[in-house]
Amino acid sequence: MSNFLKDIIKETGNEYAGLVSEGVDSADVTSFIDTGSYSFNALLSGSIYGGMPGNKITAIAGEAATGKTFFALGICKSFLDMNKEAGVIYFESEGAISKSMIESRGVDSSRMVIVPVATVQEFRSQSIKVIEKYLEQPEASRKPMMFVLDSLGMLSTTKEMEDTAAGKETRDMTRSQIVKSTFRVLTLKLGQANVPMIMTNHTYDVIGSMFPQKEMGGGSGLKYAASSIIYLGKRKDKDGTEVVGNIIHCKNYKSRLTKENAQIDVKLTYKTGLDRHYGLLELGEEAGVFKKVSTRYEMSDGTKVFGKSINENPDKYFTKEVLDKIDEHTKRKFTYGQDEE
Repeated sequence: MSNFLKDIIKETGNEYAGLVSEGVDSADVTSFIDTGSYSFNALLSGSIYGGMPGNKITAIAGEAATGKTFFALGICKSFLDMNKEAGVIYFESEGAISKSMIESRGVDSSRMVIVPVATVQEFRSQSIKVIEKYLEQPEASRKPMMFVLDSLGMLSTTKEMEDTAAGKETRDMTRSQIVKSTFRVLTLKLGQANVPMIMTNHTYDVIGSMFPQKEMGGGSGLKYAASSIIYLGKRKDKDGTEVVGNIIHCKNYKSRLTKENAQIDVKLTYKTGLDRHYGLLELGEEAGVFKKVSTRYEMSDGTKVFGKSINENPDKYFTKEVLDKIDEHTKRKFTYGQDEE
């Protein structure tokens, strides 16, 4: 039977077709990109050592100032740090990104290309041109590449631009169909090229819903195309009365890798940015690594320490052994087919 199936593959003339036992090139996840947060890694991949899938579309959606661009740039930095010859194509529609912002996040600006786009059609045309040029190269000579779109919500359409120029105030009702057609073409090409993509988007309150509910703009196209969709919310983080940053609430709205509706919190501070270890204390307690006794946590040697002290000295308390035990727990907690103890 296997010889017959191989003959069928040859007959199709599709260079990407193959036996599932040999791997599905456009779908199998073989690598992950560190997000800069152990907890956020676990939410996306099930492992604190994982992160964003290395060949899928990941959407990060939320209200204004929830850290969408910050997350995107942090993942770009990790991707470039992991691959010294890699490059990032950053499609930007908000006019907010700058060289100083990029470099302040530690991103190598010499390996990032900013492509301003104003309409969905511009993004579709230019992104497909880039990916087709990339696919023209011999596979052995291709350097790792990542796409970013920041943001989908700010993209207009050609019709909307023309109507505005003509003084018309009508809304383009075909926008969601254009977005859907864009991802019908782009998604498979990204998978074939093994190119990951981060996309930011806006959320809005659903009017008329019985319960408070958030929805992502842009129609259903992105919902089908994205491998993971994370909704972000925030609350202020205070040290006494002083606001020192934001606690970002992350909810797994959709995922093909981890359990939907799973939730974690991460911390963005004004001084140091994304806190890599925030959230591990709670995961460690769930895993049985730490035991909470009143207002403190009991260590394996019997000593009791306040949670604030642990979070302020993460390298001391989150040893490799502790992290490995937490990782075992997050795989059970966030991954399909795994039962929590």
